[in-house]
Amino acid sequence: MCQEDRLIEECACQHFRENAVTGHRVIPEPSEFHLKQESLTDKACSSPTSFAEVMARRNAALADNHLSCASAKASMGGSAMDNPHDVEIIAAIKEQLETNGPAAAAAKIQTYLDEQDNIQLNIAITGECGSGKSTFVNGFRGIPNSDKERAAPTGVTETTKDVTPYPHPNYPNVTLWDLPGMGTTKFPADEYLKKVEFKRFDFFIIISADRFRENDVKLSEEIQKMGKKFYFVRSKIDHNIYDAKETQGSEFNEEKTLKEIREDCIQDLKGRVESPQVFLVSSCKLHLYDFRLLEKTLEEELPAHKRDALLLALPTVSLEIIIKKKEALQARIKYPAGVSALGAAAPVPGLSVAIDMTMIAATVRQYQVTFGPDSESLQRLAETVRVPLDELRAAMTSPLAGKEITKDLIIKILSSSVAFLSLNVAEEGSRFLPLLGIPVAMTISFLSTYQALNMFLNMFAEDAQKVVEKALGLNTPV
Repeated sequence: MCQEDRLIEECACQHFRENAVTGHRVIPEPSEFHLKQESLTDKACSSPTSFAEVMARRNAALADNHLSCASAKASMGGSAMDNPHDVEIIAAIKEQLETNGPAAAAAKIQTYLDEQDNIQLNIAITGECGSGKSTFVNGFRGIPNSDKERAAPTGVTETTKDVTPYPHPNYPNVTLWDLPGMGTTKFPADEYLKKVEFKRFDFFIIISADRFRENDVKLSEEIQKMGKKFYFVRSKIDHNIYDAKETQGSEFNEEKTLKEIREDCIQDLKGRVESPQVFLVSSCKLHLYDFRLLEKTLEEELPAHKRDALLLALPTVSLEIIIKKKEALQARIKYPAGVSALGAAAPVPGLSVAIDMTMIAATVRQYQVTFGPDSESLQRLAETVRVPLDELRAAMTSPLAGKEITKDLIIKILSSSVAFLSLNVAEEGSRFLPLLGIPVAMTISFLSTYQALNMFLNMFAEDAQKVVEKALGLNTPV
């Protein structure tokens, strides 16, 4: 970074540090920069480089600094969910900034965000006839079996006749594939792998409603030969628990019963499958039993670039999922904030704020989709946990709860924030500062967008937390 840029950055950063600590005025007085302005003006005028080129370099360096600082912040306070490609993409953005200017850098950021939203994840759900594959597909996607238009058909007989894709309703890049039972007339065991085109799947979930049989073991052996991951899920556990309660009466012990079921399943697989791990799941009650352990295992074993795709599509049935979703989305905030800063480089009063409001509204809609819950899922949750629907609705207290996210709603909520209004006034006012106006406006635009998105993300995460706490009788802060 050249001397001129360091002086600008030092001056701007000092101002915002003071403002953050004291809470005093947001727009700096011209006298604060007077001596440095004279120095920079002299250098700009005496340099053979054109004034426009000097300003472009300064603006690029300042935007570069915003992204680098945000990346460092995410790394220092980050989590396992921080995107491992951050360093690479920020380097690519810097290159665009230095070579082609702010507009090209903003386009690079948008391209990256679009790519992240379209990472394909294909999950194969397989097992013998009647094992509960379709119910698992529906439960994972948050769709009831009764939904005739979107649900995978279920029944006591084999209802899956062909390899059928079921995209996630909110994240269509994540697809669960309901595979026909192995050993049927149409899909004989010796041709099964070829007919279902196993190579296209990222991992496989092998489901059984009672014991894992010979076909399940053969399937796992072939999947292993392909170098792919597979997971055994023992389904309909809630049915087993109910039956055990009925037959054992006062001697019933849920923990002991679950342990016996798990050990029995593992015994069936020993000798054929190395270190078998079995997850006990109720597809109708994902908040119970081993679903949280299953999701944690999937997350840990997926390639890094596909983890967020899985995480964001998971049903929000535990506080752990809420925390991880929040962390994943928080790690992305620096990118739209960077676009905001780059947009502020345009010397047109009011344009940056208008663009920011549209972008913030679009991002907040994604937060709403990720956390929910919508009316349908809230109703289903109320029925599952037997908590009155009105109590679950009352748990959501943010101004976004149950609302359609529009630009007008975003503006209304932000208008009640003194800090945000002050930053916006400062951004527009700073444009009239000689020489320093655009760089300072970029700094303020980055800060205001970052803070706004972080605030809205917290609102949705806190509402989701309160609903889960109410539903499950918990009290743990996110």
